[in-house]
Parts: sequence; C-alpha cells; structure tokens
Amino acid sequence: MKKNKSFLLLALLLIVLIAGASVLYNKLSPSVKKETLTETKKEVKEETKEEAKEEANSSPAMEVPDFTVTDSSGEEVKLSDFLGKPVVLNFWASWCGPCKQEMPHFDEAYKKYGNDIHFLMVNLTDGARETKEIAEAFISEQGYSFPVYFDTKTEAAMTYGTYSIPVTYFIDANGKPVAKGNGTLDADTLQKGIDMLSEK
Repeated sequence: MKKNKSFLLLALLLIVLIAGASVLYNKLSPSVKKETLTETKKEVKEETKEEAKEEANSSPAMEVPDFTVTDSSGEEVKLSDFLGKPVVLNFWASWCGPCKQEMPHFDEAYKKYGNDIHFLMVNLTDGARETKEIAEAFISEQGYSFPVYFDTKTEAAMTYGTYSIPVTYFIDANGKPVAKGNGTLDADTLQKGIDMLSEK
C-alpha cells in the first residue's frame, strides 16, 4: 500500500513538473526565439464617391503613427522627418539579450543600405534600467555604426505599444507599414524585410 502511495505521489509530482516546464517554455521562448516577418496588409474599407474624390485630391498621408525621440546630440526628431526613404525601425535596449543577438545583422545592413534606407535604432531609455550613457557606452564598445535614437519620454514605445523587445517595423518611403518582425531577426529575415521595402 505504501509503495502504491509513493508511486502515485511521484507520478503526480512528475506531471506537475512537466506542466510547469511547459508553461515556462511558452512564456519565455517568445523573447528568445527567432521570428519570421508578418506582412502588414492595409484594411480595405468601403468609400463613398465623395470620400474617394477627397482622397485622390489630397497628398498621401503617413499611415504609421508618428513619434518624437532625441538623437545623440539631444535634438528632437520625428519619425515623419525620415519619410522620402524607406525606414527600418527597431526598438532595443542594452540589457536585452535577444536585442544584442540581432544587432550585428543591423549594423551590416546599415553599412550596405544606409544611403538608401533610414535605420532608426530606438533605444528604450527609461532613465533607470537604461540610460543614454549606458546605451551609448554599449554601442561604442561594440563598434556599431548605425545611428541611435533615445526614447527618453517613452513616447515611441507607448505609441507603438512596445512591451516586448526586440521588435522591428519595415516602413516604406510614404509612411506605409510593410512588415513587422517580433523577436530576434537573423540576417536572412532582416534581408527579407529590406527586400520587401525595395518592392514597394
């Protein structure tokens, strides 16, 4: 009888451990696994003849939400300032392991496409866990050449609902969303997003 009780107890404990491991894996794995790109599709809406006429007469409007961040010299810049060329917008922090993993790919892409595409590497600068000084020291240590922008008021993160990083947006020259990558992007996936921009 005691053997049966011990066996049942061990079996129950094993089931609990497996279930717990499964829950932990599902919760933690999105932050470290590589993700594929999600193409952004514009919602189709029915328009009246008047609305269609008004839209045809107006200049094309930016579809992605705008925000303000600061550059390395402390000057304020807006996402909309970069329109006219495609934009690769990436949210990152120096304490984020998955962010560090993808940064060499972004640096290589910036060296290759920096004249034709704006790379906005937006640092989540909360002033506590991440400061401008910490972020700049990290970039300097690694020898990265892409420009870094600082979200010191969390405006960009809040505008884009950025609660998990890294996350990358591919935006065409007119401010229309093309694709989004959640999680660490490898070199091939980043290249795929850049190729999608050149198709637009």
